[in-house]
Amino acid sequence: MSETMISVSHVGKVVTDASGPLAILRDIDFTVNTGESVAILGASGSGKSTLLAIMAGLDTPTEGSVSLAGQPIFDMTEDQRAAWRGQKLGFVFQNFQLMGHLSALENVMLPLELAGIKNASHLATEILTQVGLSERLNHFPKVLSGGEQQRVALARAFVVQPQLLLADEPTGSLDAQTGESIMDLMLSMNHARGTTLILVTHDQKLAARCNRTLTLQAGQLVSQG
Repeated sequence: MSETMISVSHVGKVVTDASGPLAILRDIDFTVNTGESVAILGASGSGKSTLLAIMAGLDTPTEGSVSLAGQPIFDMTEDQRAAWRGQKLGFVFQNFQLMGHLSALENVMLPLELAGIKNASHLATEILTQVGLSERLNHFPKVLSGGEQQRVALARAFVVQPQLLLADEPTGSLDAQTGESIMDLMLSMNHARGTTLILVTHDQKLAARCNRTLTLQAGQLVSQG
């Protein structure tokens, strides 16, 4: 029987603006097993990115709870959540979020160095080679293509061997062919390393490549398949 990696229990998120309270998420409830790949599908404004941020502990729910491997993340202090993210979680963004003044190698070494892991250069070189960037180690983001930058971002996310990888529209700013290759890479690393993958996308074709799909509509979970 598979172990539960992440459990989202009755999560709601309400924000207040000039017109009054606005429900971003309503009673979201699901679990994801270890090693599974799950796509969260929905139109812009459906609450996908907010849900992902809550699962990462970067945003807090108005109600409900999130547990990773049985540990409730909102019972932790902010410092504890930050340490937890550094050890257990990888995050890939649509706009790459690379440090412009650091080379590809230095970008991937950064989370290792922050975690106090020795031989960071060796580990970063190894994973950049795995994603096909052995010739681009010392290049800065501004001279890399969008696809190459996303490969660096993937290497940076996977280098700490996270239990959970969260990806927010990771192919959204790439052309279709490059997006497919990035999806191939994410899924192959998901399989090879046993990392649980949760992917936010509006692309049904990409979502169909995951083990299953959760569909959000106006902040509510309308299907799990």
